[in-house]
Amino acid sequence: MKVILYTDVKHLGEMGDVKNVANGYARNFLFPHMYAVPYNDQTVAYFESRKEEIEARKEQKRKDAASLKDKLEALTVELKVPAAGNGKLFGSVTSLTISEFLAKNGFDIERKRIEIPGNSIKSVGNYHCTIHLYEASNAEVKISVVAQEEEAAKKAEPKKAKAAEAEAPAEEAKAE
Repeated sequence: MKVILYTDVKHLGEMGDVKNVANGYARNFLFPHMYAVPYNDQTVAYFESRKEEIEARKEQKRKDAASLKDKLEALTVELKVPAAGNGKLFGSVTSLTISEFLAKNGFDIERKRIEIPGNSIKSVGNYHCTIHLYEASNAEVKISVVAQEEEAAKKAEPKKAKAAEAEAPAEEAKAE
């Protein structure tokens, strides 16, 4: 069934787009939620009259995506993650980790829009990821994964202290 989208629908299209969808999808989801209208002469005429408004809205989205792209490409995502001495991470850095970092820094980006080569990062180093913004606009973000030394030092200190305490009574016993 041919429909014209009345609002932006995730994974389908934007306002004013003409799409072919399954009959049941249109009747049971798109029409009752007012996401789309049937494709006919009246609706085509209505959307033709609003064409300038729709194009202005899309142009504003393109400008917003371009400014967001500049901000993201200037940013370096620096993550401190617990890691072993050889540089392997305890766990991994995923798109969820990066989206949480970006949310803390004021960027509202879904994790599904973040593409990491190999789906995750499993060792310390410098990497790049791609963030899909709008249409063909993508931002390349630098990621710096650093070993979290505080955790390793805190875990090592109690072991050394316990070992020293265990050795002290043994040395006293030898001295007697």
